[in-house]
Amino acid sequence: MAVDYSANPERKSGIGLMLAFLITLIVICIGILVIKSEFTITSVDITGNEHYTAEQIENYVLAGKYGHNSIYLYLKGRFGKADDIPFIEKMDVELLSPTEVKIRVYEKAVAGYVEYLDHYLYFDKDGIVVESSTEQIKGIPFVTGLDFNYITLHEKLPVEREEVFRLILNITQLLTKYKLDIDKIYFDKSYNITLYFGEVRVYLGTSDYIDEKINRLRFILPELKGRMGVLHMENYTGEGGKFTFTND
Repeated sequence: MAVDYSANPERKSGIGLMLAFLITLIVICIGILVIKSEFTITSVDITGNEHYTAEQIENYVLAGKYGHNSIYLYLKGRFGKADDIPFIEKMDVELLSPTEVKIRVYEKAVAGYVEYLDHYLYFDKDGIVVESSTEQIKGIPFVTGLDFNYITLHEKLPVEREEVFRLILNITQLLTKYKLDIDKIYFDKSYNITLYFGEVRVYLGTSDYIDEKINRLRFILPELKGRMGVLHMENYTGEGGKFTFTND
């Protein structure tokens, strides 16, 4: 007696499972292609960065194999833990579209740094140590002459006169405003100020008339290029005050 195999329910079930598997596989492949083509970040707008380049910020935020996928970036921002990046307080990452992202960087307000036990300790306007690094960051003044026996991260530098930190920030802001590249700031025992510009040392004395002194300094320094010595500005007031240069 002949047997009709086409009516075999087990065979039909196997073919159905195979078709379902193939359809599912095709749908998954199409989905992957769509996600890859339509959800790949191609435009990155970065603002607020000074210590890091835009390329460095992009590499931090869009790191990893799937870093440029906007779905992955969204899930990472929603459920992931933000990386601790030196000198950055926080970053706001906003997806403008599946292919566009906007990154707003909020950097820590660094006034200067000191050297201690082969490390550079960066502090803010209140003297609180915000970062410890083995690298010197360009654009932040090196501060010397302050006395301390210990330093603790995220705590104030233990100095005698805490108002010196706001003075350092003021000096830093003025130097940035007038585009003066400084090597270091030195404070003596009486907190008199000396600025180092290569082979030229600028003795400012006290913080009196500090704005006027640094404002005038931007016009004097180009004339001292190639010279070695001390520029005395401790008696300069901005109105008839005198300054002199002594060669080494």
